[in-house]
Amino acid sequence: MSAVIPLIARSLSKELTVQEALSGIFGSISLATWIFLLVPQLILNYKSGSAEGISLAFLFVWMIGDITNLSGAIWAKLVPTMIALAIYFCFADTVLISQVLYYKLKNARERKDSVVSVSSNEQEPLLSRRRSSDATGLPGSHRRRSSALSATSHRTDTLTKILEESESGDSNPWVRNTVSILAILAAGVAGWAIAWQSGVWAPAPVNDIPVSAEETAVGAKVLGYISALCYLGARIPQIVKNYRDKSCEGLALLFFILALVGNATQGASILFHSQEKDYLMTNLPWLLGSLGTMIEDATIFVQFRIYSKPSTDAVE
Repeated sequence: MSAVIPLIARSLSKELTVQEALSGIFGSISLATWIFLLVPQLILNYKSGSAEGISLAFLFVWMIGDITNLSGAIWAKLVPTMIALAIYFCFADTVLISQVLYYKLKNARERKDSVVSVSSNEQEPLLSRRRSSDATGLPGSHRRRSSALSATSHRTDTLTKILEESESGDSNPWVRNTVSILAILAAGVAGWAIAWQSGVWAPAPVNDIPVSAEETAVGAKVLGYISALCYLGARIPQIVKNYRDKSCEGLALLFFILALVGNATQGASILFHSQEKDYLMTNLPWLLGSLGTMIEDATIFVQFRIYSKPSTDAVE
């Protein structure tokens, strides 16, 4: 991070105002955040071989929001970073939804095969089952052995879970998440400084808006408001699912932390770019979508806290 400060200082000396620089920096941080947003959830799904913790309704509504967001951003001729984010997210949504559907279908098929296997065992001839029972020893020995096996299995599963959590570092996720966030913030700031120095990024003039863009602003706003409603409503199914299950197991905490950071920096990028009324009204749907969902993300953080299980539960 210290190596980035000289770059920022030189950037500000090239007739770049602090307001323009902050808009670019926050936009770059938002871009870096969104790029890595889905990675924690994708990794968690892969490691656990399951996607039962995440709501499909949440993902599908979010994807509709991203599609309308992309359409509205192109139509309204928003800053290039927002258009690039919208394109990337449509692609990322497809990857995550495909993974979730794969694991849900795979696990459902395995559960079905397990039920069929149990049913076939129950249909085994009674005489065969009695002989098998007689071979186990004295009356009641089968029940005692089953109970012992069940207890042993429970202890083994518990020990395995503890070892897996220790190896993966889940015993202190806040430290790992904090380091990840700081790294992404540094990458975003460095990316902006390099882009500005190389001429890839330049502040967009606020008043340089073609007349045709003003004529299409109404349609763009409609798409923008639809996108904002989708973003605001997408998290509701996930919040309800967490409440019903009384659990956030299967959800990556870093996924929602990055969403909060991304929404905050995206809103800050818009606000620092300009505070003119016309500009703010054009970007109002995207501001609502970014800043409004932060409340719902905070609700999910509270659920993570409420439904988290103390580490002592695993060794009872």
